[in-house]
Amino acid sequence: MLEKIFNSFVPLFFAIDVIGILPMYIGMTRNIFVEKRNRIVNQASITAFFIGIGFVYLGKEVFHLLGITVPDFKIGGGILLLIIAILDLLFSDKAERGTNEKIETMGIVPIGMPLIIGPAVLTTLLLSVGTNGYNATLIAFIFNLLIVWLVFRYSEKVIRIIGEAGAIAIGKVFSLLLTAIAVMMIRVGITEMIAMVKAGG
Repeated sequence: MLEKIFNSFVPLFFAIDVIGILPMYIGMTRNIFVEKRNRIVNQASITAFFIGIGFVYLGKEVFHLLGITVPDFKIGGGILLLIIAILDLLFSDKAERGTNEKIETMGIVPIGMPLIIGPAVLTTLLLSVGTNGYNATLIAFIFNLLIVWLVFRYSEKVIRIIGEAGAIAIGKVFSLLLTAIAVMMIRVGITEMIAMVKAGG
């Protein structure tokens, strides 16, 4: 069980990329009082949690209705993760987010989604369920959200320690590691698909 939690935790950690998105969060909330900023962090974490949980349980039903197998999704999801990671490495498409959103809903959009829980995280969640099961995935997801909450809550201290340039650099390393995870998912998906074809034939 611990191994499955760890195997689920690591890809989610790199997909969320909390250090990489930290400068964007600070930029969005720079002129907001501490009390309201803490409220935004709570709102964003709760939003990310419910979206993630809903996607985990509804995603499987969608698979069943569309006739999609786990290997299909591993290959497709792996390709999506690879594209997202490469785009982030080359163009930093996550860096430009609007900062004029209403404070009351900022924790929901854009911080809760898509900053914390974007396409890469949703894809990783579904892939993890197929590989590690629901319990391990949900526990790993909750641990990751707790890390996000702590880093955002104490964002000024974290950025003071590592610096804004350091946060961006760490984010790039996470994206590079995510490319390797994506390639691994594609490889496993192809292997499983070949095995299914052989078993069926």
